[in-house]
Amino acid sequence: MVGAPAAADAVARAKRLPTLRVGLHVVLIEGRPVMPAAALPDLVDRTGNFRGDMLAASVRIFLRPHVRRQVALEIAAQFDAFAATGLRLDHVDCHKHWHLHPTIADLIVQAGQRHGMSAIRVPNEPVDVLKRAERNSSASRSVIVAASAARLRRRARAMNLQTPDRIFGLAWSGAMTESRMAALLQHLPDGLTEIYTHPATANSFAGAAPGYRYADELSALISPQVKAAIAASDIRLTSYADLAARAAAAGGQRR
Repeated sequence: MVGAPAAADAVARAKRLPTLRVGLHVVLIEGRPVMPAAALPDLVDRTGNFRGDMLAASVRIFLRPHVRRQVALEIAAQFDAFAATGLRLDHVDCHKHWHLHPTIADLIVQAGQRHGMSAIRVPNEPVDVLKRAERNSSASRSVIVAASAARLRRRARAMNLQTPDRIFGLAWSGAMTESRMAALLQHLPDGLTEIYTHPATANSFAGAAPGYRYADELSALISPQVKAAIAASDIRLTSYADLAARAAAAGGQRR
């Protein structure tokens, strides 16, 4: 989130961890833009923050060319800001998974091409795996989200971008606990899986989402139980940048 208040501190920390893979989290809602607010009158409110009316904004972006131009400007500015950090771009995703919106997805792909983007998250979470991992799971799948994710995957693969076969973190967002993580690892299908979390050392801080168990998600990432589940299932940990490099070495084909 290159426009967030602590972005400079995050960049400095990342540079001290050369093996850490860092992606661009494009923000078009619930945050401040990188561009001057005056350049984005249809995207920001009176305080200069992005508006929170995601549904209405989705319609405006789809129907109004001048709104799309503002979105394109802001997306390009965020890619430029990431490039200015000097960090290697591992992958790209979007706050609230708004890149499921076809117009936003196309604008991200266009801007990403100019910045060497090689991978993009596709929010496609198989409910059947969640229910095998947790029998009483009430997770369900939206037909609209599924169709949008399928469209995004086709678009990404047409551009030879790395995408996961599936992701986990939607249904259990803010609650990817140690037990859930270990159970998921035991039931993963073959292929490329991304499990995303929101780790932090505390649950209360500026900008924290109500009810999110940040500390529990951090514990899951460093848990001996999770480490054992990875080893027992013969899972190989990787990054999008590493996958893209291997694909390029193999002639540009996705692996």
